[in-house]
Amino acid sequence: MEDQPVEELNDRAMRLIGVPFFGVVIPNITGLFGHLTVKDPAYWLGYLYFIALSGFIWQGNRYLMFRTRKRFTWFDKPIEKLILLLLNNIFWTSPLTVASLCLWYQWAGFDSIKWNTILIVTLVNVICVLFVIHVYETVFMVKEQQSEQLKNAELSRAKAEAELEALKNQIDPHFMFNSLNSLSYLVGTDPTKAKLFIENLADVYRYILSQKEQTLVMLEDEFAFMDKYIELLKLRFGLALDIKRNVNGTTSKEFLIPPISAFVALENAVKHNEIGEHLPLCVSISVENDSLVMRNKIQPKRTLQHSSKIGLKNLDDRFKIITGKGIETENADGVFTVSLPLIPLER
Repeated sequence: MEDQPVEELNDRAMRLIGVPFFGVVIPNITGLFGHLTVKDPAYWLGYLYFIALSGFIWQGNRYLMFRTRKRFTWFDKPIEKLILLLLNNIFWTSPLTVASLCLWYQWAGFDSIKWNTILIVTLVNVICVLFVIHVYETVFMVKEQQSEQLKNAELSRAKAEAELEALKNQIDPHFMFNSLNSLSYLVGTDPTKAKLFIENLADVYRYILSQKEQTLVMLEDEFAFMDKYIELLKLRFGLALDIKRNVNGTTSKEFLIPPISAFVALENAVKHNEIGEHLPLCVSISVENDSLVMRNKIQPKRTLQHSSKIGLKNLDDRFKIITGKGIETENADGVFTVSLPLIPLER
């Protein structure tokens, strides 16, 4: 069987306290000193002897327990693990205790070996070892649970970061596809505007690249970026596109928003609605109840261009990862509304 990884455990303090404790207490409660008194040198040497015995029992069972942990866990084979722990304890603790106590009775000058006392001490030692092993295993399980929780949290964070990075990377081709379509239109109709469009497109794309590593930006920075994008739209649609932003400068300094998100919402409105001199599109932008709200009259295009299907779905996924709340959309009375949750700064 493949060995299981063993969790490191700093139990030095427990051993420094536990070994002398059992080495002093057990001999006294079981009568191992017999007729010896504090005036007998063997009495004081006996404490050193029993503390040493306690140390050998502790260290031996500790070693066997760690060996057992390499082979079995409580989750895969609990019965085998329990049996092995019991056998390790009995076959190490019992022979060592019996042999050491026989030597003690001979060395300390007792008339005979007190087998009843040896039996009691052996049982006490086995029980104490079981108690100590239980403490060890409890500590291990708590540490493993904490480690598992930390690992799950790290995996969740890594997954969220990977998903967020993937969603960010999807913005570029989505934006470039629509921009190149617009540029293609202008090149054929107005080369001068096409040149200006390219210059503004460079400014917009520069912002996208600079904010790509950011999770949140100031709402006023997002608006500054949107102004550049709106200039691009104006070059193509002129007065046929009317964008009204009902947000004052103070409000825009009070919130954070995932970068390029308002841009995606506006781009979605432009992409899916008919815009022309005889059918202008009006888009209103406002801040309501800690959300950036964008509304437009629904004017479905008769022939919708190729869609990559990642606009609002992408946006919703990004907001759920970053803010914990998704975006809200509503289609009612011929008006489409999208609400983007904002992160208020400390007020």
